[in-house]
Amino acid sequence: SRDCLSTQFNGEPKSYTRFSVARQTDGDNTHVEMNLSADDEEGGEMGRAEHPHASMPPRWRSGKNFCFLIIAAVLLLLIGFLIGYLSYRGRMQKASRCLDGSSKCEMTPTASYLADDNEADEEEVSGPPVFYWPQLKDLLSDKLSATHLEDNLRQRENKYSVEAGQSEDEALAGYIHEQFSSFFLDEVWNDEHYIKLQVKGSSNNEVSILENDKEELLESPEAYVAYSKSGSVTGKPVYVNYGLKADFQKLEGISLNGTIIIFRAGKITLAEKVANAKEAGAVGVLMFLDPYDYKGTAGLVPFGHAHLGTGDPFTPGFPSFNHTQFPPVESSGLPHIAVQTISSRTAGQLFRKMDGQECFQEWKSEIVGCKVMPSSANNMTVKLTVNNAMVDRKILNIFGAIKGFEEPDRYVVIGAQRDSWGPGAAKAGVGTAMLLELTRVISDIVKNEGYKPRRSIIFASWSAGEYGAVGATEWLEGYSATLHAKAFTYINLDAAVLGFNQMRISASPLLYTLLERTMRGVEDPTKDSGSLYDRVGLDWVKTVVPPGLDNAAFPFLAYSGIPVVSFGFCNKDEEYPFLGTTQDTVGNLKKIHNLYHVMRAAAEVAGQIALRLTHDHELFLDFERYSDELLAFQEKLLPYDEDVKALGLTLHWLFFARGDFQRATDELRRDIGSSDRENKIIRRVLNDRIMKVEYDFLSPYLSPKDVPFRHIFFGKGSHTLQSLLDNLKLLQTSPGSVDVNMLKEQLALATWTIKGAANALVGDIWNTDNEF
Repeated sequence: SRDCLSTQFNGEPKSYTRFSVARQTDGDNTHVEMNLSADDEEGGEMGRAEHPHASMPPRWRSGKNFCFLIIAAVLLLLIGFLIGYLSYRGRMQKASRCLDGSSKCEMTPTASYLADDNEADEEEVSGPPVFYWPQLKDLLSDKLSATHLEDNLRQRENKYSVEAGQSEDEALAGYIHEQFSSFFLDEVWNDEHYIKLQVKGSSNNEVSILENDKEELLESPEAYVAYSKSGSVTGKPVYVNYGLKADFQKLEGISLNGTIIIFRAGKITLAEKVANAKEAGAVGVLMFLDPYDYKGTAGLVPFGHAHLGTGDPFTPGFPSFNHTQFPPVESSGLPHIAVQTISSRTAGQLFRKMDGQECFQEWKSEIVGCKVMPSSANNMTVKLTVNNAMVDRKILNIFGAIKGFEEPDRYVVIGAQRDSWGPGAAKAGVGTAMLLELTRVISDIVKNEGYKPRRSIIFASWSAGEYGAVGATEWLEGYSATLHAKAFTYINLDAAVLGFNQMRISASPLLYTLLERTMRGVEDPTKDSGSLYDRVGLDWVKTVVPPGLDNAAFPFLAYSGIPVVSFGFCNKDEEYPFLGTTQDTVGNLKKIHNLYHVMRAAAEVAGQIALRLTHDHELFLDFERYSDELLAFQEKLLPYDEDVKALGLTLHWLFFARGDFQRATDELRRDIGSSDRENKIIRRVLNDRIMKVEYDFLSPYLSPKDVPFRHIFFGKGSHTLQSLLDNLKLLQTSPGSVDVNMLKEQLALATWTIKGAANALVGDIWNTDNEF
């Protein structure tokens, strides 16, 4: 301890500071006052005797007063000696305990994420070794190797398929388990799940044209779409661009019942396109890769899945463990219409047979002769035959862990998908290569360099990611009761390199500040100078894409309420053409400029985020960001205030709830600023309040089984803030179509979810209220 006492007769202390210890469980706010002399502010070396300082006493007019002064001085010297001795003895005992390993002690300096990375005013505490953040960051950068990444990616060469639960997937799982063990992680284990998958049947699916009682086979591709309805359907073909809701609105007034909808890939996931087609009344869906968006893919047919959700759709809300008994239910996200992917060549053949309305200008593709549908006189129809089959399979998730030294039950998870329908070099190979390299490097830093992470790091290799993050979601469902209180960040490595000249970022607002700080400290791999932050620019937050159903980070955020970040490289205005196809090979991936250095930069971003989250005393999660997000949402609602009032409703309660959240974040920041950061109990209580912020935006008024993605910002369903905004827009564009009771429910759910998040952030129940 650096504490010492300095007093001065007839005077005031030379310096004064006050800090409050955070609320105890009995509600008392304890305040401690300390007097520090100006000299003691400089500090001293351990073991050096501490001396009291006093100003010169005033002159005394009598011998009696002079004797009293001498006695008082002797007493003060004795008291000072005793305090100094006890302080010295206590420090020596603590140092000996740190050195002999018989007791825990602080191993790293304290820091707040509000301070700059290279600031030198971090407060040092007892116990070697001490790792300041700049030192730890440099160590990570020095040890990451582009050569190791290349070696790891080479495991994907000569692979035709790594389908979930099949021999290639199991062999790769065994290899990753062996690698984790060779890195001397604290724990390595497998997690088994028994799931239902829809796979390719005994014969290929078929797309034919029926015209004048004749059937012409157009294509019978190797690829298939999982969770399609099996059987044959027939209908008139209708082209609806990307399958967005806005695209369907352009065909308003045209009946789509019984039709087979044709889409081009992109903009939204295949599952979302299928859901929109089903809502419009279609019986089947065909999707192709437009050469305008996907260069050089004229003959390629992509794989995909049609489940509007994640996880095993036949155990919604339940973990797929072998010993669990399931009710006979299925996910509401299953489409129950036939779905198949086709090549752009086959799409061109269909367009040439369609002699009706020309495509809208913005719907034009590189395929010549784009048409919306056949003419009314044309009797041509499309026949789609799907032969997919359901199977039961065992899949393995592979885990490795480095345990934290202070809070081993709090952890950051780094994960990557392992399986792929084709070779999967970009889809799964890059992420797996980065996962292995980060595991090697971080383990080396801990085991050989002496870094002691405060919190644990879990490395995860997921299976069945191609079917909708099945492996990751089943893990979340299996441990849902505890994961939200233990895992405080998920870092997704999937498809991290799909190009080189632009960055693609999906993240929770809680991680924006950390991500920006990280990008400032990682060199741009495509330039001789400058950082990644120089590339993304000041307004990079405006380019952040919310995680979607095709991102394994999505269930962590929207289902479990765990902050996520998914970071990668791509090419501007150009899709990686081979993703999800049989041509997703290492050879094609190597065409990306400076591939392995780009992979190394992406790995450095992920590694820095993981290490920073285990390094600082205060969790580097910027809880105040959600105040900005709520304020931005409130501004979007303001134009509809009068429309809502006309219905006898009000937006004011929602606005007041936002204000309560703002005040709650301000109070938490004050509590953190006035707390003793050396007190582990107080630190844990404050960090627990921080890490619960994301979880508290899961609406507690919905069933996770019926509405799994309950997050009001990033979820799916009528409870989301975006759905509320869409309904309010209808008050001006189509007031007759607004369901007022549904609007009331949306306002109530949003208001009380935000209010509940504010109350949880405040902490103690006696500091909350439900008044507006």
